[in-house]
Amino acid sequence: MDKLVLFDAEKHFLEILWAAEPVKSTELARICQEKLGWKKPTTFNMIRKLADKRLLQNENATVTALISRRDLQRLESEALLQQSFQGSVPAFLAAFLEGRRLEPDELEALKRLIEEARS
Repeated sequence: MDKLVLFDAEKHFLEILWAAEPVKSTELARICQEKLGWKKPTTFNMIRKLADKRLLQNENATVTALISRRDLQRLESEALLQQSFQGSVPAFLAAFLEGRRLEPDELEALKRLIEEARS
């Protein structure tokens, strides 16, 4: 996938979609009206826009995501790492952890992640 840039509204929309999918487009429009205050044309425009970006599909008026929350987080994290830290995980962690105290369970989780990345 090329460089992925999403606006906050697109991310909010995807969160709603992930919670409801598969969902009929008219039902998705109703949910977006309720949660975001959007009119039906706004929701349909967002469906079209994200389908053009190949992030969702709308077949027979049923909308489903083509990207998972985890995959989107990974792509955005990689972009942040490259843009702000020249791809350096240690530089990112140093900036993130500066002045912060981790709980024992957080430390253990980080240790597990490092061990998994090692293999």
